[in-house]
Amino acid sequence: MTKFVLIAALGAIASVSAAGPPAVLLGKAGNYAILSKAGISTVPTSVITGDIGVSPIDSMAITGFSLAEDPPNNASATSSQVTGNVYAANYAMTTPADLTVTIGDMEIAYTDAAGEKGTPDHVNLNDGDLGPNCTRLGPGLYKFASSVKIPTDCNISGNSTDTWIFQMSGDLTMAANKRVTLHGGALASNIFWQVAGFVEVDVGAHMEGILLVKTAAHFRTGSSLNGRILAQTIVTLQSSTVTQPTQPDSGRLLAQTADILV
Repeated sequence: MTKFVLIAALGAIASVSAAGPPAVLLGKAGNYAILSKAGISTVPTSVITGDIGVSPIDSMAITGFSLAEDPPNNASATSSQVTGNVYAANYAMTTPADLTVTIGDMEIAYTDAAGEKGTPDHVNLNDGDLGPNCTRLGPGLYKFASSVKIPTDCNISGNSTDTWIFQMSGDLTMAANKRVTLHGGALASNIFWQVAGFVEVDVGAHMEGILLVKTAAHFRTGSSLNGRILAQTIVTLQSSTVTQPTQPDSGRLLAQTADILV
């Protein structure tokens, strides 16, 4: 009884203090900086903080990383470009089964983000051009029946419990040398970009948030992300930096609290 009362209290606090739609639960996919079903490539040198993984394809689809299998059980590999572990469906021990669950969680998260049916706070802003609104994007559900482009520097503003979901039926593209910047305590782990097409972050640009991508994600030379790339086809990097968030999203935090109290 105590467990359920505490969880209810935490949920009530979150609902009072937070603005925006419910956070998307990532499950095991939330343990990865980059996750792909079709492969991850880099033109060195990229810098990745967090684990990366591919499934159901094998490690031959991870290219440019100069992988070294990690003895004694070869359940993972390492790379000088990855501060973390590298996983693939052909590695040993429980890795294949774990990745199957993880990929399933990624697909569920994408479907949940795409299916968020709350009343949108913003619909088809400027026909998918975020530029005129980039002085401040507050928490909420943003829905686009089109592709979305970020042609200018963009500010996302809110507190640490606020959430953002950007739903789009097309691609997400970001212009070269532009930045998404967080203000007011907003967390990358609470910003979800649900992209039915591909993502392209151009040369030198910086992105924030969780990328839930139905197809591919391309990060051009010198681009960077504070967040996660969860892509259902290929991920390509060109001397890019990907840093996973240091804090869990608020929905995941509640789930972790429930697990602790079991």
